[in-house]
Amino acid sequence: MLIRREAASDADTIRAITTAAFAPAYPSADVPPEAGLVDELRSGPAWLPALSLVAATAAGEVIGHVLCTRGHVGDDPVLGLGPLSVRPDQQRRGVGSALVHAVLGAADALGEPLVALLGDPAYYRRFGFRLATDYQITPPRPHWEPHFQVRVLTGYQPGLSGVFAYPQPFDRT
Repeated sequence: MLIRREAASDADTIRAITTAAFAPAYPSADVPPEAGLVDELRSGPAWLPALSLVAATAAGEVIGHVLCTRGHVGDDPVLGLGPLSVRPDQQRRGVGSALVHAVLGAADALGEPLVALLGDPAYYRRFGFRLATDYQITPPRPHWEPHFQVRVLTGYQPGLSGVFAYPQPFDRT
C-alpha cells in the first residue's frame, strides 16, 4: 500500500469511497453527508492540500482517504481530522490506521499544534488521541464530549484551550 497526497484526478474515486464507507450509517439517504462534505471542504478556505491523503494499492487503485482541514481553538489555528474513509471491501486490513498515522505525521512535520476529531475513543486511542477535555478543549456541541478527542503534536503549547471550531462546511452535516 502507498500513501500519497490526493491528486485532482482522485476526486470522483474519493467521493465514491466516502459514499460507500458511510452509506450503512444513512440507510435512507442517497448520498451520506460526508461525501458532500469532502467536496465542500475541498473548495473552501480551510482546505489544506498537503493533508488530504489517499491509500492506493501497488497497482495504483485508490482504496482509502483521510483529510485534515483548518479548524480553530478560539483564535488559534489547529486541525480537524475527517472524514476518514476506506472502501468497504478493504476495511479491517490496516488501511485506515495507515492513513491516520500518515496524516498525523504530515501534520506534525508542518508544525501544527494538534488534531481534533469526533470519533470512537476505543479506535482513536491507539493513535494517541485523548478526550479533548483533558486539554481544556471543548467540542462545538456539548453532547459530543464523550467522543470528541485531540492528539497533540510537537507544535502544541499547553496554554492552548477553549472551544474547538470546525470549518463552516461541518456546520451543515
